[in-house]
Amino acid sequence: MFHTPNLTGIRKKVIPPRINEGWGLQHMKLYGVDDELIISGANLSNDYFTNRQDRYHGFSSKEITDYFKRIHDAVSTISYRIQPNPDEASGYTMEWPSTNPGPAPLTDPKGFSKQAATILDPLIRPSTKIAPASTTSKTLVYPLFQFTPLLKPDTSTELPALRTVLTALTKPGLARSSWTFTAGYFNMTPEVRSLLLATNPARGTVIAASPWANGFYGSRGISGMLPAAYTLLSRRFLDAVARVGLSQQITLKEWRRGTVNEPGGWTYHAKGLWVTLPGEEAPSITLVGSSNYTRRSYSLDLEANALIVTRDRDLMKRLGDEEKWLQEYATVMERDDYAKVDRRVGLHVRIAMWLVTILGGAL
Repeated sequence: MFHTPNLTGIRKKVIPPRINEGWGLQHMKLYGVDDELIISGANLSNDYFTNRQDRYHGFSSKEITDYFKRIHDAVSTISYRIQPNPDEASGYTMEWPSTNPGPAPLTDPKGFSKQAATILDPLIRPSTKIAPASTTSKTLVYPLFQFTPLLKPDTSTELPALRTVLTALTKPGLARSSWTFTAGYFNMTPEVRSLLLATNPARGTVIAASPWANGFYGSRGISGMLPAAYTLLSRRFLDAVARVGLSQQITLKEWRRGTVNEPGGWTYHAKGLWVTLPGEEAPSITLVGSSNYTRRSYSLDLEANALIVTRDRDLMKRLGDEEKWLQEYATVMERDDYAKVDRRVGLHVRIAMWLVTILGGAL
């Protein structure tokens, strides 16, 4: 069964609209044909299909596909058109089609923002109509979107949904629940970290990419500091877990399969949430999509996600299998592990992270 915020799909590739530095980037990952839709966090590039761990969830539903198609079309009408151009150093030209309903963000930022909100807000605002009850459907799908850069006031639905799910785990009736949370880049916002820590007494597992499974490992320049920066953030997370006395309830694992850019080396890019309720052996709730749960995701990017709630035993088993598969190459990390020589973070990385923060940037 498909529940609102309103509903729909996609039939062609979204053109990523690189907007003003202050506006952000379209980060949604939707792949659709006819009445079939795949929601993922993966890009359409070679490395994602060869040696990169990610998540792909398929939906066979005209209603769901049509809804995401409307979202796709709406975003396309406020996007630049990219055309190949061998005469340009970049290899392409970027133009604002005359058929777009509003002004370009580079020429009229306020006008663009107003038009974007007019188009997107009605599509994601929760419906006031009550969906008809179904005696046959055991699964509900809630489409969730993060359009914070374009909606003023913000009516995005992804972070509020995550907040609702994690807050529910603090209730006495759900005290014996368990959850698994993962993100390709370990830089969750302070609010998300607080929500995870507040789920006590539920038991939790966090999966992060090892530095040797980070896509930026070995890269040149500032980006080469990112694996070390995420290592520092992992250590700080474990410190926070210890401070609130949850070291026996919340576990941090690092995923590694070989070493990036070496034979057999994989990168890790999976993200999402699984929740197993008391008395159950497999998850009945999962969150899948493009969000990295970072400051950038919640302030600069456009994200598309889906919250799945099910009582279908077969689907619950498959969600449980997915949750276990992602931990096949994951190792439990302790605070002492980050004190080892090869895990120490240099002063230059700490200074760079501090500068990013005070200058308003986001990792």
